[in-house]
Amino acid sequence: MSNLALRVISAAVMMPLALIIAYTGGFLFALFWAAAALAVLWEWAALVRGAAMAPPSRFGWYIAGAAYASVLLLAPLLLRADVAYGFLAIVLLFGIVWTTDVAAYFAGRAIGGPKLMPSVSPKKTWSGALGGTLGAMLIAVGLAYAFGIANLLAIAVIALVLSVLSQMGDLLESWIKRRFGAKDASQLIPGHGGVMDRLDGFWAAALAAGLIGLSRGGFEAPARGLLIW
Repeated sequence: MSNLALRVISAAVMMPLALIIAYTGGFLFALFWAAAALAVLWEWAALVRGAAMAPPSRFGWYIAGAAYASVLLLAPLLLRADVAYGFLAIVLLFGIVWTTDVAAYFAGRAIGGPKLMPSVSPKKTWSGALGGTLGAMLIAVGLAYAFGIANLLAIAVIALVLSVLSQMGDLLESWIKRRFGAKDASQLIPGHGGVMDRLDGFWAAALAAGLIGLSRGGFEAPARGLLIW
């Protein structure tokens, strides 16, 4: 089976599951992201253990991995805890990150052109990056309109920022894997590699979304702070 077919099948299973769990919220949502964070921490530790590094440097990488995994747990929980807007914030995040990934893949293959960062990720192109961001902005505005969010221009700007950061998160994870001589973080997800491979973009976008929400809505309403301008 081709890698693309495996990716499609895996996505067809994971995406509805993630949406159902996001809608359910509560303990199940917390358990889901705790499991994801633990899987990422395990993958990160496996990458570090497999490299010939000096012990002090290795210890620092373990600390960085713990911080990385913590963000993956805390940012979604923070946003989803907002009763009024939490589910919409998570759906918007999913829409931006997923669309960025898919649109960048197909735009890059269809248009080609200069490479985005060949030393880190040789297949990514500027055309793919721009196509992914444009697609994410359109999806985000459509979702916001469907849910009755008024300031669509603000949502478009947020989508632009989160889409760019999502792609930067992808590049960061690619750099980390190259640093440790690995192609994938693991083989837990057919066609996608590891959990960290699948959530690298979401990690960066969720971190930024959480910080924006906290700065405007505080701990009481972070999702509202992200969405209502």
